[in-house]
Amino acid sequence: MSSAHHDPALDALLHPFASGLLPWPERALFLRAREGAALHAQGLRGLAATQPFRSEAVRLQRLGVELLDEEALPARQFPLVLVLPPRQREEARALLARACAAVAPGGRVVIAAANDEGGKSRESELKQLAGAVNTASKYHCRVCWTQPEAGCDPALQAQWAQADAPRWQTCDDVPGGGFHTRPGVFAWDRVDAASALLAAALPVDLRGRVADLGAGWGYLSLQVLARCMQVTALELFEADARALMLADANLAAPARARGVPVRCHWHDVVDGVMGPFDAVVCNPPFHALGRGERPDIGRAFIAAAARALRPGGALWLVANRHLPYEEALGAGFRQVEVVTQQGGFKIIRAVTA
Repeated sequence: MSSAHHDPALDALLHPFASGLLPWPERALFLRAREGAALHAQGLRGLAATQPFRSEAVRLQRLGVELLDEEALPARQFPLVLVLPPRQREEARALLARACAAVAPGGRVVIAAANDEGGKSRESELKQLAGAVNTASKYHCRVCWTQPEAGCDPALQAQWAQADAPRWQTCDDVPGGGFHTRPGVFAWDRVDAASALLAAALPVDLRGRVADLGAGWGYLSLQVLARCMQVTALELFEADARALMLADANLAAPARARGVPVRCHWHDVVDGVMGPFDAVVCNPPFHALGRGERPDIGRAFIAAAARALRPGGALWLVANRHLPYEEALGAGFRQVEVVTQQGGFKIIRAVTA
């Protein structure tokens, strides 16, 4: 996201400061920070931030923003805490609780969310947690601010701080009978239907060095380890640090049992991956941090796979039927076939020259 990109939630979040309604202190914390024109206009001096998505984190680091561990924030340290809460309820509540714990006595918590991304719910939750809240509407978003010191409910804050904690999800469709997960990661409470379809289509004679692009919490990699006995190494690439931590935990025991080395990379596949690989499995995302469809992300995954595969290597891809990936596949692969179509998805096998 370049500084010229229009980001309504970010613009709304910083509007009270740009308009002079609220003062900007010398030090601030920004939870789930994103770069954007409004942030550049406000200035970055004294700003610390959290951001689990690799591409956004790299942009912030390049601007000199200090990145902090969201799970270990200093308590009562920041006169201002800004939050762009996610749509998922438990994850958002945990983030609000962390914001209220990190704000200094007398400081402010300011949040913003698009109206169609749960803005009204986030406003209600901030009121529950912190007491009196001021609210304004801007850019089809709600921006809310509060000084939580006097009205904060400590019991609710402690409860919500654990709302997105990692947990074990029992599931018969996963090798081992379940998986480590947490609210907010993709398909956190289930096996994604598209990934399940791809797993069922994978050949058992998949072999050699395999990459899982956009690995999430590791479902496809678990299936590769369980079903493909000729795989000798497995590498997972995932842009969401929260999901990658879960994948690492989920793969540890089966990797030891198989004696297969597994490496997990916090990496945005759009930037390319280092090969060479004998095979790639992939259920690429087609949304970024917002809700709009982004088929360009899937096309970038396909291009990255083509560059990372050995000659004659195969990409196994699942995608929604309507997504326009044919041109990207034709550009990077000598042979492309639709293996199956089911439930609105298509399974594609593509082989490099």
